[in-house]
Amino acid sequence: MLDPEGSVEHQPASSFPKVLLIPLAMLLAIAALLLLAFSATRQKEPDFYTFKVVNIRGKLVSLEKYRGSVSLVVNVASECGYTDSHYKALQQLQRDLGPYHFNVLAFPCNQFGQQEPDTNKEIESFARKTYGASFPMFSKITVSGAGAIPAFKYLIDSTGEEPTWNFWKYLVDPNGKVVKAWDSTVSIEEIRPHVTELVRKIILKKKDEL
Repeated sequence: MLDPEGSVEHQPASSFPKVLLIPLAMLLAIAALLLLAFSATRQKEPDFYTFKVVNIRGKLVSLEKYRGSVSLVVNVASECGYTDSHYKALQQLQRDLGPYHFNVLAFPCNQFGQQEPDTNKEIESFARKTYGASFPMFSKITVSGAGAIPAFKYLIDSTGEEPTWNFWKYLVDPNGKVVKAWDSTVSIEEIRPHVTELVRKIILKKKDEL
C-alpha cells in the first residue's frame, strides 16, 4: 500500500527478537541460581565448627557456637598417668584465657588403656569436683580408627595426626581450621604460647573494629 506521497508504508518491526528475550531471561536466571548454589557450596566447606556433637549431658549441640573463638580440643581420661597434670593445666588455661574468646573442649575417651570406664555423669562429676573444670565437656566417644566421630576425623585429616593415647591436643582457630596438634607427652605449658598468640590476634582484631 502506498501513502499519499507515493512511498511504501512502513510495517511494524518484527516481534521475533522480543520472543528471544524470554528464554534469554530464563537462561540468565538459571545461571544466576547456579552461581549462587556454587557459592553456597563453597561457603559450606567443612571446618571443625560445622559439626554437631553430643555434650556430656546427652544433648546434641552444634560446634558452631564456638566459631569466632580459639578452641583446644582434647581427648581426656580420668585414670591416666597424664590426668592430674593435664586437667590442672587445662583448667588454668581456661581460667586465664576463657574470658577472651577461648575454650578447652574436652572429649572423654575410653579407647586407650580403658582409662575412662565411667559413665558420662561420673566423668563430669569427677572433672568438676576434683579439678573445678569449667570448660565444655562432651559425651564419651571414639577418637581414632573407623569408629571416630566426624569432628575428630576432620581433626585427623587436617593434621595427619591421629590420637594414639589419652590427652592429644588440637588447636583450632576462630574459623574452625586446625592450626596444630600435640601428643600426650607435650604439656599444656609448652603449647600455651601458641594458644595465647591466637587469642591475642582476636583481641587486637576486636580493638581495631571499635
